[in-house]
Formats: sequence, C-alpha cells, structure tokens
Amino acid sequence: MNDFTKDFAQALFNPDKINDLLRKELQQAVNNLLEAELTAFLGYDPYARNGWNTGNSRNGAYFRKVDTQFGPIEVQVPRDRNGQFHQHTLPDYKQHSDILESMIIKLYSKGVTTRDIADLIEKMYGSHYSPAQVSNISKQMIPKVEAYHKLSDKFFCVYLDATYLPLRRETFEREAVYIAIGIKPNGHKEVIDYCIAPSENIEVWTEMLQNMKSRGLKQVELFLSDGVVGMKTALARTYPKAHFQRCLVHVMRNICAKVRVDDREKIMNEFKQVHQQTNKEEATAVLHDFYTKWGKVYSHVIRSLKDIEPDLLVFYNYPKQIRASIYSTNMIESFNNVIKRKAKPKAEFPTEQSLDAFIGIQAMSYNDRYFNRIHKGFGQVQDTLESYFD
Repeated sequence: MNDFTKDFAQALFNPDKINDLLRKELQQAVNNLLEAELTAFLGYDPYARNGWNTGNSRNGAYFRKVDTQFGPIEVQVPRDRNGQFHQHTLPDYKQHSDILESMIIKLYSKGVTTRDIADLIEKMYGSHYSPAQVSNISKQMIPKVEAYHKLSDKFFCVYLDATYLPLRRETFEREAVYIAIGIKPNGHKEVIDYCIAPSENIEVWTEMLQNMKSRGLKQVELFLSDGVVGMKTALARTYPKAHFQRCLVHVMRNICAKVRVDDREKIMNEFKQVHQQTNKEEATAVLHDFYTKWGKVYSHVIRSLKDIEPDLLVFYNYPKQIRASIYSTNMIESFNNVIKRKAKPKAEFPTEQSLDAFIGIQAMSYNDRYFNRIHKGFGQVQDTLESYFD
C-alpha cells in the first residue's frame, strides 16, 4: 500500500480531509506535468550534462492560483531563459476551473439568484465569486443564445403558446414570453423560437411567424394553439398550406368557465370523448350529440363551439399513432411550467436581456435533452409524415 492509498484510507470517512488530500495530489500532478512539458521542450532533464551550451535553459517559475472542485491549488509554471516555452497543461489566463463555471451556468438556468450562487460556490468549493462575477460568467450564454436562432426548413407540427414572467423595465410587470416548439417529420422535437413582449397579441405572433419563416422554416404541416383572436388568419397569411388545430384542452377549459359548477364534471367527461374516438366520423357524431344535449341549457356555449368546429377535429386527418400528441398544446405547456418553476426564485428579471438569456438557456437545455429522441408515435409513421411535404 503506497502513501497515497494509506492517506486516502485514513481520510475516507472525513469529506474535508478527502478534498484536502485530492487537492494536494492534484496540485502536485499539475506541477509535475508542467515540469515535464518544459523538459520535453528543452530536450534534457534538470541538471543533465547534455543541456550545457544548448542555447536555452530553465529560468525559474512564476506562480498561479487555480480554483478547482477540490479547492484552490498553487501551481508553478516553469520558464525558459529565451521565453519560447508555452505550456499547454493550463488554459491561458484562467483562474477558475471549467467545472465551476459550468455549475454557475447550470445553477443560473435553474433559477438560483447570482448572490445565492456566489455563496453556494464558496461554501462548496472554497472559491469566492462575487455576484458580478457570477453574472459575467452566466453572460457567456448570451452569444450562444443569439446563435441558437437558426431553423430547419420543415416541421411536421408546431405548438404555439405564451406564458408570463416578471420583468422590470421602468416598473415591475409580468410580460409575455412567446414560445414555439416543433416536431420534425422524423419525430425530433425542439424549441424553435421565442420572444418577449409586454402582452400577448396577434401582432407579435404575426411578427414571430414571419421571423421564423425568414430564418429558414419554409414548411409546416400543422399548427396548434389556443384561442388567440386572429391566430388562424395570421397562420394562413404566413403559411398558407399549413393546417390549424385548436387545442381541445383550452376549449374544454373555456366551456367549463361558462357553465355551472354542478355541470362541469359531467360536461368535461363528455367533451373528452371527442378526442378518444377511432376516426373523424365517430368524433363528429359525438360532438353533435354534445350539441344536442347541452344546446338548450347553454346555447351561447354551443353556438361558440359550432363556430370553431372546423378547427376541433383536424388531428383525426393524421395517423392514429400521433393523435394523442396533436389534439392539444399540453407538450408546450409542460415546458412553460418548467420555466415558471425555475424562474420563481428570481422574483423578477432586471433587464429584458437577462430574461432573454434565461429563456434561451432553458430552450437549449430542452433541445439538448431531446436531441435525437423520437417523440412517442412519430417513429412508427415517419415515412407517412415525410409524404406531407414537397
């Protein structure tokens, strides 16, 4: 058993001692590597006779402090007399290890405040970061967020929805975050765009749709959204060949908000049958039976429902394997819920840029998580879905 093994065994049940031991070992290993680099560069070992009169020699060292996950280490970077040696063991001019910066970015994306992150990092690793330093590190994501806005040329379906988050401009207000999530014909899904505006309105949605098209999204087979006034018209102008499915979950919520409390459960259970049928004909029959049963009691509700009937059953035009995913915007709402949960500790975002960076981090995290995963049902009908495009 060597000395390191003995020391490690003795420190095994004391995390502080283990960290200290690993820190010292890491420090020694880094210094050994640096010395080995200079030896390889000069071509001779320290004090070796074959190094005499070679025209270059060792010239002491300078010291650097580097923070690691085990605590700060002090390294001795050797120098040569001619100033030609350049070490590759350590990144240039970097005082903090990548693992800490990655952790800061991850904590920031989870909604932890910059001050809390600074305190947490210091307690965990003994590395001091001021809130300003944490903020600067998190800003590394901003160029990546800007580079993120590049789209594929086609998506089978695109979900559109908005959520609200607190933002300070002159005053503190909750502002709308517009989000679009798409699924490609091969079943891969991703957040494809987002933007921020004081409130949700069709003008902003129209601008966002036009922007998506100008950035490369040329074809969409199916759009899904709630009942934003003017959405269907805006979609028809931007993507005239696309079809539109009204979210049945939002429709059901709207119905329940306009009927008596005692009737809500019965109405909800009956309306759910609309999206649980084998084909469109059966679903249409169920919907018309619903009209007949509740038309006299809630005539204004049924009249509004009849007005949007062409947009309620569009999902039945597509393979049954994917229908459960395309009759509502539930998928994008789950993403919105994650955003709200992670943003909750922040209380508010101080600038639009900080909110934009936060949403961008969530979007890229989502896309990384589902990269190359095939959404349920889509893998079985990929060839069929491809056939909907030119």
